[in-house]
This record gives sequence, C-alpha cells and structure tokens, in this order.
Amino acid sequence: MNRWLSFVLFFNVFILNYAQQKDSLGIENRPLSFNLKKTIVPVALMTSGIIFDANGRKSLKNEVVEERNEHLFGFTNHLDDYAQFAPFFALYGFELGGMKPRTDWKNRTAILMKAQFVNLGLVYVLKTTLKRTRPDGTAFSFPSGHTANAFAGATMLAIEYGENHKWVPYVSYAFASGIGVMRMANNKHYISDVLFGAGLGILSGKAAYWTHQYRWNRQKSESDPFAGIIY
Repeated sequence: MNRWLSFVLFFNVFILNYAQQKDSLGIENRPLSFNLKKTIVPVALMTSGIIFDANGRKSLKNEVVEERNEHLFGFTNHLDDYAQFAPFFALYGFELGGMKPRTDWKNRTAILMKAQFVNLGLVYVLKTTLKRTRPDGTAFSFPSGHTANAFAGATMLAIEYGENHKWVPYVSYAFASGIGVMRMANNKHYISDVLFGAGLGILSGKAAYWTHQYRWNRQKSESDPFAGIIY
C-alpha cells in the first residue's frame, strides 16, 4: 500500500511539473472510435486466463510453476514492483522528448485516471472475491495486478504514439509482457493470472479512450454564437 501511495504522490508532482513546462493546445485530440475487432485480443487473453486456471496437477499453470521451480528455484527480485509504472511516465516523457501524442496532457491524464479506476478496481474486486492462492502460498493471486497495470500503460502508449511512431506498440507491449514473465519468475503468479491480467489491462485502456468525451482544452469557437439569432 505504501508503494502505491508513494507512486501516486510522485506521479502528481511529475504531472504538475510537466504541465508547467508543456503547452499541448496544438494537439488535435482525435477521439478513438469503438472497434469490435479491437476487443478480440484482450477478450482472448482473459478467456485463456480463465481456461488455464484449472487446479489439476497436470494443468498448464502448475506445469509452468514446476518448470520455474526446476530452473529458477530461489530466484527473486523487486524490479517488477517499480517497472510496472514505467509506461505511465513514458506517456508524458515521450512528448517531452519531442514525440507528438494523440491527446493533450489534460485529456490524457483524465483517460489515464479512468483506465486505472476501472483496471485496478476490477483487479481488487476479483482478487478479494476469488481469493486464489499464489504459487508461493500467499493470497490474492488471480488476476495479476502488476501485469494488468503494465498492459494498461502499454495500451495507452500504443494509442498515443503508435500512429506516428510504429515501434512504440511493439516496445510497449514487449515491456509489459516482460513484467508478466517476471511475476511468474518471482513465483508470485500463475500463467493464468498473467494472461487474464494482460487482457484486462488492454481492455481497460481501450475502453477509457472509447468512452472519453474530450471536454478538456476544447478550442473556443471563433464564430459569434448570437449571429442570426439576436441580430
């Protein structure tokens, strides 16, 4: 919990400093239209996570854990605890580096907050409702919150910068996948947890864009609103 609070405080300071340095009024703020085909991958990942969550000894999730214990027994690090937040800083850092985003910083921040509200809210509800045991014996395994967080950020990066910089989606999703692999290497999650978390993160990020109304930073109309009505 302290790690999450520290991130929120640091992120708020980062955003305030960013806002003072960058004026994004020239950005087009083009809405992202809903596309049913764009739900196929995240829904497939979530479905796979549910299917592979079987508890049999020969189930895929337990076989992956056995392989991990055979080759990486005793392996542990905390890099994934912090790296999961990297895509969110890149959302603003890339623009500071000269890359043009799809959305100005105010709308981008509103979208980010909506995506995280849905993403982390669902992760919390599922964890506390299902109460799945982790591979290391601790509680709240399904789904992987770290993976969901990383993929939500990767999705936003892909949407914001992918059109003008084709390499961004590949790098961002590869990075997020690395977070999921690290969670399994650390014996904190099964592959089913990671697959479902990845799909949930992607879908949360896309849904936040599909439903956003872009009410921040709207350009003021140059036409006279009373012309032809009053005079």
